[in-house]
Amino acid sequence: MRKYLTVLRVEGKLSLRTPDGLFFGIGMPMAVLLLISMLVGNQQVRGGDYTFMQSSYPALATVGICATAFMGLPLTISDYRDKKILKHFFTTPTSPLLLLGVHVTVCVLTALASALGVTLVAMLVLDYRMPGSWLGFIGSYFLVMLSMYSIGMMMASLCKTIKQANLVCNLVYFPMLFLSGAVIPYEIFPNGMQKLASILPLTQGIQLLKLVSLEGVDSLPLFSLLYLLIFGILGILVSAKTFRWE
Repeated sequence: MRKYLTVLRVEGKLSLRTPDGLFFGIGMPMAVLLLISMLVGNQQVRGGDYTFMQSSYPALATVGICATAFMGLPLTISDYRDKKILKHFFTTPTSPLLLLGVHVTVCVLTALASALGVTLVAMLVLDYRMPGSWLGFIGSYFLVMLSMYSIGMMMASLCKTIKQANLVCNLVYFPMLFLSGAVIPYEIFPNGMQKLASILPLTQGIQLLKLVSLEGVDSLPLFSLLYLLIFGILGILVSAKTFRWE
C-alpha cells in the first residue's frame, strides 16, 4: 500500500505539470457548457423534444474520458516504454504493473474530476435537472470509461515508440473529441456527418448517456451497449496479447 501511495504521489505531481492536459480535460468542458448555455441553452434541438443544455451536459461529461483515454494513457505508457522506464522497474521493488495501475488511477481521477466539474456547473450555475436516471447515468458513464480506456490501452500496446503513439493519438483523439458530439453538439451536424460520426465508439457512448439522462434506464439503446462492449472486449484482448514492457 505504501508503494502504491508513493507512486500515486509521483504520478499526481507529473500530471499537475501538464497544464494543457488539465485545461482540455477539466477546464474546457466547463467553459464550453457555459458558452452553449449562453448561446442556445434553452433552444430545442432539431427533431427532438429536449434542449441543447440537456443534450450538452452528458456529452461534455465525457471530455475527461476522451482526453485521458486517447492522450494521457497511451502517450505516457509509450513514453515509459520508449525511455526504458518500464524495463528498469523490473529491477526495483516497485513493479511495472503497479506503475501502470497507478497511472490508470490518475487518469480515472482526472476524468471523474472533469465530470464532477461539469456537473457542478450545470446544477449550481445553470440550474440543470436530469429528467432521466442518475443511477443509470453513472453506470453508463463507467461503461463508456471502461470501453474508451481499453481502446487507449490497445493503442499503447500497439505503438512501440513515442513517435508512433503521438501520431496515432492525434489521429484518434481529435476526431473522437470533435465528431462524436463531445464538444460540438451532435444535433447540429448534417445528416451525412452524423452517419459518419456514429461509427465512432465515443459517439455511441454519448448517445447512451443522453438517452439515459433524458428518458431513464427504460430507454437503454441495445446497439450502443453492444457496440461499447465489443470495443471494450476487443481492446482488452488485443492489449493483453500485444503489450510489451520494452
